[in-house]
Amino acid sequence: MRIMLIVVLAALCAPVQAQDRDPGVRTATFAGGCFWCVEEAFDKLDGVTATVSGYTGGDEADPGYQQVSSGSTDHAEAVEVSYDPAIVDYPALLETFWHNVDPFAENRQFCDSGSQYRSAIFYHDERQRRLAEASKKELEKRFERSIATRIVPAGDFWKAEEYHQDYYRKNPVRYRFYKAGCGRQERLEEIWGDQAGRPAQ
Repeated sequence: MRIMLIVVLAALCAPVQAQDRDPGVRTATFAGGCFWCVEEAFDKLDGVTATVSGYTGGDEADPGYQQVSSGSTDHAEAVEVSYDPAIVDYPALLETFWHNVDPFAENRQFCDSGSQYRSAIFYHDERQRRLAEASKKELEKRFERSIATRIVPAGDFWKAEEYHQDYYRKNPVRYRFYKAGCGRQERLEEIWGDQAGRPAQ
């Protein structure tokens, strides 16, 4: 009985694995500051079947919000995006990501500062890496300055606490106050103009 309980607990604490999902659905992972806002941005994109807020990029197993937000674990707040490639392709996900971050900010996004709020693209395969790096180079040419967003291999992804999932839907008033107070939309419009915050068309 004790062994069975240990196995069950280990399964519950295990990181999310993309291969456990529908084989027709692919996975992409992005960090762009507060994961509430990143989740909302990708939920608007046709072909995205699910978004999950969580933590990735650090070494500690099964971190919690208090640990990550303290900056002590090296994890980033991130969103794992499940998408149907027959409807939306990875370049469209990249476009949506870029239009929802400040790509010049180092270890911060808008009012949230610290490496846990860094912007990053966590690639799951070689194609994603190539496309992400090409899109970053294109932006560096366009803006004629360096881009701070990191492009790194995807590792273990730990699902955040349930109250963080779909936060913008569960707590619309508090979410709007947070997003407005953080100056997110104003900064996005400063960088991206009328493309700010919009999903790829």
